[in-house]
Amino acid sequence: MSYSDATIWGLILALGICTFMIRFSFLGLIGDRKLPDWVLRHLRYTPVAVIPGLIAPLVVWPDATGGTPDPARMAAAAVTAIAGYLTRNVFLSILSGMVTLYVGLALVGG
Repeated sequence: MSYSDATIWGLILALGICTFMIRFSFLGLIGDRKLPDWVLRHLRYTPVAVIPGLIAPLVVWPDATGGTPDPARMAAAAVTAIAGYLTRNVFLSILSGMVTLYVGLALVGG
């Protein structure tokens, strides 16, 4: 199925307006007001909910392997999670995951 240039640009414009309105609703309308404590309490968990949703597809269905689960990436994700839990250090957990991934790929030949 082929889309015309006008359709593609219309979609880009519509998505841009929607994205702007979502951000404006928080920053423009309520950005200078103090949010209630219950809202702030729930917003604390936003990164914890979003980051796994972004990372999980890259680990479970990586493009580099054609969507096939890869032991090196699974091991790197596990080591990163364990290091982050034990050390509470973001840089150390990222570094340990990177080293595990590179060593795993070198051993497998990927």
